[in-house]
Amino acid sequence: MTDSQIDTIARIAEKISAENNRRIRQTETIGNLLVERQEVLVSMCALAEMESAEISFEAVIKGLKSFNQALIDYTALGHFEIYERIVDGKERRGNIRRVADRVYPSISETTQVFVEFNDKYDGADASDSVDNLYTDLSSIGEAMADRIESEDLLLREISDQLESA
Repeated sequence: MTDSQIDTIARIAEKISAENNRRIRQTETIGNLLVERQEVLVSMCALAEMESAEISFEAVIKGLKSFNQALIDYTALGHFEIYERIVDGKERRGNIRRVADRVYPSISETTQVFVEFNDKYDGADASDSVDNLYTDLSSIGEAMADRIESEDLLLREISDQLESA
């Protein structure tokens, strides 16, 4: 074997290794996103349960801060680790791009709802600052349902592509 053949084989092996690493990272990211999503849902339910209980204002604020943190972590992970690649036009797989084109407007809308909720309640420190919390939390629940539906279509397509590769 000549040096040029060895170099060619080495480049091909490096390219295959990089592709495998990308697939592993993408699989891990999807798993992390689903874990973050679960944390948001659990935190949202815990916060919603406080409405009907005799809970101190401090406990509500603590639950609200925990929920907001989980919501923003989840939103950022999806955006920066999955959606940004698609929006920037770096996704080469046509099936994923087609699904993304269909669902991204809904995902983008829910991101805006989540950010607005966080902005509204991030500095909550007085009881009147949470007067509409449970009404707004209901809107977040609706947005989460929409996002999960859209996100699952995209994640399923990405997972299917990873499995078939």
